[in-house]
Amino acid sequence: MKILLTGAAGFTGRLFAERASAAGHTVVALQADLTNAAALQKEALAVAPDAVVHLAAISFVGHANDHAFYGVNVVGSTNLLNALVALPVRPQRVLLASSANIYGNSTHSPIDEMQPPAPVNHYGMSKLAMEYMARTYMDRLNLVITRPFNYTGPGQDINFLIPKLAMHFAERAPSIALGNLNVEREFNDIQMVCDAYLTLLEHGKPGEAYNICSGNPYSLRFVIDTFARLTGHSPVIEVNPAFVRANEVHRLCGNPEKLNDVIKASGGAVHTPSLAETLERMLQAFQK
Repeated sequence: MKILLTGAAGFTGRLFAERASAAGHTVVALQADLTNAAALQKEALAVAPDAVVHLAAISFVGHANDHAFYGVNVVGSTNLLNALVALPVRPQRVLLASSANIYGNSTHSPIDEMQPPAPVNHYGMSKLAMEYMARTYMDRLNLVITRPFNYTGPGQDINFLIPKLAMHFAERAPSIALGNLNVEREFNDIQMVCDAYLTLLEHGKPGEAYNICSGNPYSLRFVIDTFARLTGHSPVIEVNPAFVRANEVHRLCGNPEKLNDVIKASGGAVHTPSLAETLERMLQAFQK
């Protein structure tokens, strides 16, 4: 397939392009700004994609400009879908990356796709708004929505927690300032996420949303202890109140059953490295 990829220069986009190309697909990186509707329409017409994978977004929860979440994640996504609907031949499949942040602070765990959304920050709210907006196009486009839970790997920006820790441990920093230590997350590997996207791009059911998750949460303290074991270094961990978010999601763990059913039915496989393997690769990337 010829895949039009948004966010191709981003953390996820770079690896997705590599793995999609290795699987025999042709990947074309979107150049137009999502907020420029005319440029999007012109480029989509020139590319004439067989499929679209929409990864571009403002994804850092602590981003300074709240308005930008909606301008890019909602309005930008609307511009993209409008451009695709206007094509003489519409793409066979459009995969939209949403987020598990739409679930917010749920007392139920693990969370499946039927869990009512309850976002607690602008990032989660903007992704939920994008999902609702996208559903108005499902009579015209073959859409699949993904809700990835937390994932990481080499190349992720150090604004995010795990790469920040990896950098400090690799540099053997004497201390590390963090926010809330009492959180639990899945810390899945980006390789697993990209493989899941490729599987759903070909085999996902139109109109459905899929959790991209493993169902294996880890406490932040466990992650810190793993870094310490891998490096033989134990820095002082300090809690900086400035890093503590008022609307923190305390525990986020997904139910992967729906995704696993698609993977099994497709006869494919998704590579799922262990947490220690992922953290080791991140440490090595910072030590080069």
